[in-house]
Amino acid sequence: MNTQPNRRARAAFFAAALAMALATAPAAHAQDIKIGVILGFTGPIESLTPDMAASAELAMKEASDSGLLLGGRRIEPVRADSTCVDAAAATAAAERLVTAERVAAIYGADCSGVTTAVANNVAIPNGVVMVSPSATSPALSSIDDNGFFHRTAPSDVRQGQVLADVLNDRGITEVAVTYTNNDYGKGLSESFSGAFKANGGTVAISAAHEDGKADYSAEVAALAASGAEHLAVFGYLDQGGKGIIQAALDTGAFSDFIMADGMIGDSLPAAIGPALNGSIGTLPGGAAEADIFNRYAKNVGIDGDGPFRGESYDAAALIILAMQAAGSADRAAIQRNMMKVANAPGVKIGVGYLDKALRILARGGDVDYVGATNVEFNEVGEVFGTYKELEVRAGKFETVRVR
Repeated sequence: MNTQPNRRARAAFFAAALAMALATAPAAHAQDIKIGVILGFTGPIESLTPDMAASAELAMKEASDSGLLLGGRRIEPVRADSTCVDAAAATAAAERLVTAERVAAIYGADCSGVTTAVANNVAIPNGVVMVSPSATSPALSSIDDNGFFHRTAPSDVRQGQVLADVLNDRGITEVAVTYTNNDYGKGLSESFSGAFKANGGTVAISAAHEDGKADYSAEVAALAASGAEHLAVFGYLDQGGKGIIQAALDTGAFSDFIMADGMIGDSLPAAIGPALNGSIGTLPGGAAEADIFNRYAKNVGIDGDGPFRGESYDAAALIILAMQAAGSADRAAIQRNMMKVANAPGVKIGVGYLDKALRILARGGDVDYVGATNVEFNEVGEVFGTYKELEVRAGKFETVRVR
């Protein structure tokens, strides 16, 4: 009996089976949709970014686990470090996400300067949607983005006015201002100073500071020479802003501080101690939806009641819903559907209900995503937003009022 043909047949069969297995394994993995997560995991806000990333990735997991995204596809978050302050490093990190990782969209960046660099140098030229949860520079409202840049944190044009109103209500009529020497600091300083003066207040001095210095005594001395009793610090809680406050306290130059969003986080009162009690500040958030997100996040081990965490969940959720509305993870298709899922008309979608939204969109229906921050985009893809008025009490930032 001749068995050679049978051996050949079996060998051919097993070879074909092996080839099929090798071919299908990468294909199955390729069904994952990559979304870039670019934040300053190092740098002047590094204490904030872990929970921001976790909040965005919570939305990604929620959609993946539902089994409803584009017929059961899953999302793979791919992290990159923006550094918050190094535009060249952020641009290189974003290039890797777009060209090597082939992400469908980008959640981030965070700080205004690096966000501008990533948008102009990487995202817009490559036709990739990016949604920042925390870049607040007024200049970002007018970039030529072709509809590819959005943000879920409001512009500092709004924050400057809110902060000026807080001071007016507290009877503070004169301040010294120091700001980090970048797009964020300059934009917020200008917005606040204009609004504060319009309210009848006086800015005794407005001076920039650089991040990363070991000694801020000279900067503080110049600010104190203005004669103002209150110091507004528009910087970053893990670097220059913290250094300014510490130097002011060490020299006795100031004891009353006013802060904006870049200074808000648990690490600051922990570092400064009881001397920070009584300081005030503002932070985007505080809508009723924020409390729902906080409870939802805490159920999975995330402290949702912190800076830009609800905005992060919303940024990722909007990208996901735009994919579903498009019926595709194609970059251009995502862009065409961002405004559609963010605004009316449609079924309102809150935190924890991405599965409901995915079902509606799969059937060809419309959704109006509300999320954790009461999202509603204007014509340039940014939100108006609400703000929390904060005060440091017993070593913690506490909400006094929502504006």
